[in-house]
Amino acid sequence: MSFDITVSGAAAEAVARIVPQLVSDLVASRITAQDASLWGPDAEEEATKRLGWTESVVIAEGLVPDIIALRDELHHAGVNHIVLSGMGGSSLAPEVITRTAGVELTVLDSTDPGQVQAALNDRLHTSVLVVSSKSGSTVETDSQRRAYEKAFRDAGIDPIRRIIVVTDPGSPLDASARQAGYRVFNADPNVGGRYSALTAFGLVPSGLAGVDLESLLDEASSVSGRLAVDHSDNPGLILGAAIAGTRPLRDKLAIVADGTYIVGFADWAEQLIAESTGKSGKGILPVVVGAHSPEVSHGLPDVQVVRLVESARETHEVREGEIEISGTLGAQLLVWEYATAVAGRLLGINPFDQPDVESAKIATRGLLDARPEPSPPALVTEGIEIRGSDSVVVNTHSLSQALNNLFAQLGPDGYVSIQAYLDRTAHPALTGLRDLIAARTSRPVTFGWGPRFLHSTGQYHKGGPAVGVFLQLTSKPLVDLEIPDRPFTFGQLIQAQALGDATVLEEHGRPVLTLTLSNPATDAAVLRNALG
Repeated sequence: MSFDITVSGAAAEAVARIVPQLVSDLVASRITAQDASLWGPDAEEEATKRLGWTESVVIAEGLVPDIIALRDELHHAGVNHIVLSGMGGSSLAPEVITRTAGVELTVLDSTDPGQVQAALNDRLHTSVLVVSSKSGSTVETDSQRRAYEKAFRDAGIDPIRRIIVVTDPGSPLDASARQAGYRVFNADPNVGGRYSALTAFGLVPSGLAGVDLESLLDEASSVSGRLAVDHSDNPGLILGAAIAGTRPLRDKLAIVADGTYIVGFADWAEQLIAESTGKSGKGILPVVVGAHSPEVSHGLPDVQVVRLVESARETHEVREGEIEISGTLGAQLLVWEYATAVAGRLLGINPFDQPDVESAKIATRGLLDARPEPSPPALVTEGIEIRGSDSVVVNTHSLSQALNNLFAQLGPDGYVSIQAYLDRTAHPALTGLRDLIAARTSRPVTFGWGPRFLHSTGQYHKGGPAVGVFLQLTSKPLVDLEIPDRPFTFGQLIQAQALGDATVLEEHGRPVLTLTLSNPATDAAVLRNALG
């Protein structure tokens, strides 16, 4: 089978109790028929224009020849380095698709000046930039596009021949790109960004990079029939019930890759589930973990482990209480989209809006306009500036004490969110802090690179259960980078994004500790010692 799921423990009980009712309510066939009434009257207006993903496989088949033709044209011209400018689902889906296929794609989903500059310096003469933005007004992609346009012109390259746009029809970017003469691929406007993996947003950059798109779509098509049928064996109904129907709700979903051939799937699933379900004080928090992470072994009562394996049934017994899943990438993408929509119905929320994402954007814009001086740190120790909520930093005399104060506000159902507004290509070792803090606190810990997480888990942080504590890691860029025709730099933009998000979190009553590192490479050791 292209997808297989086995459940045990509380998840199995939830499936046995809930799936028959989902079948009776015709939930699967109604999702496939794009019945917008499934999530209640308050969600109906939004759902009406957000269910196009149920037919994305069929629509996408028409795109494949054009993508392949463009890839061949670029290769014939010696252009074979694909760079993707996108945020949230627009970058995470192509990233998992290309990594799994083993083809190269440079994903530029940051405003860190060092990361942007490194991309600009990498094979510019053989590069093409794919700019992906549903709205066409995303500040990150707009800034990256401007930087590439200038770099291409400075190198004597016509940007019109090196920039490809993926956007919704009628968006501001659609109009301006066509007027300028750029090649434009339009995506289905009735698909939200996080459900767009099998639309132009997932397929254009992946196909240009060399992925076999027909095979990917065949994988998804192979499971689509099962997902549309109101039957107890429907994998979308089973997974939706297992992740959103346990009693009491295990609302932290630890996703661990353990033998699967798919690379980075949990990062994509994280944004799909967190942004879809984290609202109205409810939600499921995905936690990307390793096979030996504390969340997997500590048996926390609010944590549901989902293990992605090579085969769910044939080679071993399912670990008690876990959900085990195997399947091809295309099938996985479509099943998890269905399951997330089902989970939204079970939780009583609208899985297609993101009401709290805009707040951080508004705060960022205000800071870019006003450009205030940074507030003085509460403490500077070993080159690290410490700021944060009063409950965290008042009368704090050391880094260890500030961390202790933050973790002390963790309740029995809380979580820690690490948010690193840093160059993720230069400092991947910082992700090791996640397991250290999980072991230290005995609570689930998420790790997000800023600003990309603002387009995924950022919604959950403000709209989900108010049980998180937040550790921000920032730095002062050693070298900044101008954004052409904008009154702010990349360094100023990423600092405003971090401060804007911290401000909104505090307004929502979330404790925040911000550490401004002088040298992220060496300060990681200081942090590890303070956690010791």
